[in-house]
Order: sequence, then structure tokens, then C-alpha cells
Amino acid sequence: MLVLCVIFALLGAASNATGTVLQRKAALAVPAKDALKPRLLMDLVRQPVWLLGICGVAGAALFQALALVTGPLALAQPVFILELPFALLIALPVLHRALPKSGWYAVGCMVAGLVLALASAAPTGGASQASMARWIPAVVVCVAGIAVVVGAARRRPSGAARAALLGTAAAVANALTAALMKSAADTFSTDGFGAFLAAWQTYGFAVCGVAAVFLLENALQAGPIASSQPALTLGDATVSLLLGVIVYGEHIRTGWWIVPELAGVGLIISGTLYLSRAVPLTRELGS
Repeated sequence: MLVLCVIFALLGAASNATGTVLQRKAALAVPAKDALKPRLLMDLVRQPVWLLGICGVAGAALFQALALVTGPLALAQPVFILELPFALLIALPVLHRALPKSGWYAVGCMVAGLVLALASAAPTGGASQASMARWIPAVVVCVAGIAVVVGAARRRPSGAARAALLGTAAAVANALTAALMKSAADTFSTDGFGAFLAAWQTYGFAVCGVAAVFLLENALQAGPIASSQPALTLGDATVSLLLGVIVYGEHIRTGWWIVPELAGVGLIISGTLYLSRAVPLTRELGS
């Protein structure tokens, strides 16, 4: 089951990467004055390339649900770190560019770091459902965090800082969406469609998912992927890991295992920061 979890998560990362590249291309054509307004989505929906991007996101959601049903949240979501190298590899043919040799080293660092971190942490266990005593503080903290970060982003002009802040907000929304989706997907798998429709988590992940897409579109419109993607990639994995442990009671190794876990995280961060700047996606995706 854990192998299936990783496979579905990899497919989800590739599908989401495709959607991100296509959405970024569409977002470049939207006027800056529409940022953080409902009109942004109205402008985007008229673009075929954005609709294709949304199909990629929908496919990612399906694979993500399958990953969450077959394994712990703390294992499934960190695999989505590989969305960044997938996004670059998908974008490179469109840009008619080649990734420099050092960029391939960065991809290797990310993959090696993810394998090292997950093998050391060995996420296991956890419940399929969580009590309201666990859900309420988790949801309140996540929503409050999103509100604070979005408020900070609104006070900044379009550019790298605003893109990074909105990418962070989208990361928290993505992680909360995944946590709620895990509960809803388990309800569907165990008790059927009727129980799925009756579960509050179903509507929770739908609302959070829409909010995450809205925040992502604004992050992509505000500045380069090089600014928003590291925050989105690393933030999603980190918050998801915390939610898996806090909400679902999943377990990760501690003690001396923390050393290789931190080493793996260091490799992931180094590879992510370098790779996000390996190709000037901001300028060339719009050409």
C-alpha cells in the first residue's frame, strides 16, 4: 500500500506540474490590476491554456486522493516536492531551452534528499479519521496563518516578495485541503457516496481547494515561479507533515534519525532554491 501511495503521489506531482506551467502562461496575460480580485478567475477562464492547466490540477487532485487513501499524509504530501523538477522538465521543451548540467545536479539533490528524508522519517501509523478536538485548532491556525500572509502580500507591490508570500499562503491552503481530502476520501472508500456527501470534510476540502487555486493564480500572476514555487513546494510539504502528526497522529522517527532527516531536508532546500532559478520562466513562458 505504501508503494501505491508513492506512485500515486508521483503521478499527482507530474500532473500538478503540468497544470502549474500552463496556468503561469495564462496568468502572464492577465492585467496586474485584477490581482486578488474575483475578476482574475473570470479573465483566466476565457483562456484555453488555463482550462488545460485546470485539467492538470483536477488530475492531480484525483491522484492525490488515491495517495492519501493508500498511505499517511506525512508520506504522500512530501512527494509533491518533486513537482518543481517536473515543472521545469515540462516547461523546457516549450521554452526551447536545455537545463544546464548544474540544474541536473539540483534535480538529483532534490530526489536524493527526498528519499533520505522519507526513509529516515519512515512515516507510519495514524488514524483514518480525526476528532473535532484535533480538527478545530488545526483549521483555525491554518486559516489564521493564511489571512496574515495574504494581508502582508496585499501591502506589497507585484514582484518577488508578493509572489513568495502568496505562494506560502497557497501552500498552507494546499496542505489543509490534503488533510481534509484524506478524511473525505476515507469516508467515501469505507461508507460510500452518501456518507461522503454528508461529511463536513468534503465541503471543507472543496472550499479550501478553491481558495488554494485562487491564491496560486495570484502568486503566479504577482511574480516569477522562481519566487513562488520554493515557498509553495517546501511550505506544502512542511505543513502537511505537521498536520499528519498533529491531526491524524501519524508517527515519524526521532532520536538520532533526526540527523539524516535534516540532511535530507537540506538537500531538498538546496536543490529547490537552485532549480527554481535555473530557467527564467517568467519572461519566456509569456513569449
